[in-house]
Amino acid sequence: MIVNRLAQSITAFVLTAAIARNLGAEAIGQYLLAYSYYFIFVGIASQGLKILFTRELAREPQKTSVYLMSGTCLQLIFSLLSYGALVIVVFLLPYSSKTSTLCYIMGLTIIPFALSNVTEAIFQAKEKMHLIAIATVPVYVLRLIIMIWAMQLKYGIEYLGGILFCSETLILVIEWIIITQLVKIQWQIDKDFVWDTIKISRTFFAIEAIAVISSRIEILILSLLGNEFLVGLFGAILQLLQPFLIIANSITVAMFPRLSKVVDQGREKQQKITESFIEILLTMGLPLLLGLLFFGKDLLIFIYDFSFAQGSLALSISAMSLLLLPFTRTLCSLLVANHFERVNLRELVITTTLGGLGGVVLVSRYQLVGAAIMVLLMTILSFTQYLYFTYTLLFPLNLWRVIRRPVMISTLMLIVFLILKKINLDFLSTLIIAISFYILFVIFLSIDALGGINVVKEKIVKIRTKF
Repeated sequence: MIVNRLAQSITAFVLTAAIARNLGAEAIGQYLLAYSYYFIFVGIASQGLKILFTRELAREPQKTSVYLMSGTCLQLIFSLLSYGALVIVVFLLPYSSKTSTLCYIMGLTIIPFALSNVTEAIFQAKEKMHLIAIATVPVYVLRLIIMIWAMQLKYGIEYLGGILFCSETLILVIEWIIITQLVKIQWQIDKDFVWDTIKISRTFFAIEAIAVISSRIEILILSLLGNEFLVGLFGAILQLLQPFLIIANSITVAMFPRLSKVVDQGREKQQKITESFIEILLTMGLPLLLGLLFFGKDLLIFIYDFSFAQGSLALSISAMSLLLLPFTRTLCSLLVANHFERVNLRELVITTTLGGLGGVVLVSRYQLVGAAIMVLLMTILSFTQYLYFTYTLLFPLNLWRVIRRPVMISTLMLIVFLILKKINLDFLSTLIIAISFYILFVIFLSIDALGGINVVKEKIVKIRTKF
């Protein structure tokens, strides 16, 4: 799953940079806006069922064939309804004809992607997630190559939407070829199963609907109160935060099973694990924040082009969320591990509602900077709620123990950044030097945390003797 997620995120990052360089900020804005509508409506149509199917199939694997056929039928109905809703919404909103056409084309991807979620739920329930990577990763790479090639041949942005649809259809076909080797297919539809699933999945649909809207609300508001060019700038800014988010998501996914297992072993063990993971994420997030504050404008120009330099202030404001994201990501998993899912649902509703209302005011007044402020305010809202419920329902955090090493590394990196800013090297050299010093500082502090160089040497010797 991590390989699949990394491949998807990395190819998306490279594609964003390629569109920006080849077609410009307005084109990347159109692409990201269309992708946002696709992401929202496919999430509403399919993610709730995927979670439900994975959970139920893990308990009752003998019903796999029923879930495959009847679930696919149900998912097809939902995906068609979702695509119809997307077309109506986009038609009613004041977008240009080119943007609307791209939304319609890319929206078709809802159907194959939603249907592939059924097969992927079966793979997950059978703990064969590597099959998902086998079906998806090569297609992601091939898709990226074809999209860049199409842009080099001067094809328009709408062709990229068509390539996305074809690639997801290919993934669906590959997954069905694989699934026929694992499951004995019974070509019939269980009407009772379909009806019961609709009733059971209502809560899952509500949670996923709120979650996907919350994740894209800034882009939607900016597209309605601004324009596609501003959406492109804002999307490019968010892409620069993706490396941290990818790593944070991977760490929290790895952390969750450990937290779930120690729930019955007392709060002290949970607190220790939680604080250690927040510390790890802060060790990455705080130096990245400082780097973006010092060299954010140079990074925008290096990855995209000079037209994106005007987004440097918005990037600095959005980057401030890196202070709080380590807490929200970790505490969210902690609360779920302790069966406080309702807290997460409540947080999503409150943050999305207040953030959306505030975003309308901020974006209408400050445009791109307003959207960045909205990101920061929604992160603060989320952080405040998760921290409050952790303190009241579980335990307080030892904040000094959490922030001590990240602050030490960040202080050292601040000195490095000040020197690099003073000597004014080219950006690539600056980037290489900064990363090198960061790795060096992390190694030294890690050795200190483990008990010193002699203790580390003893552990290395013990590991070697085992092999």
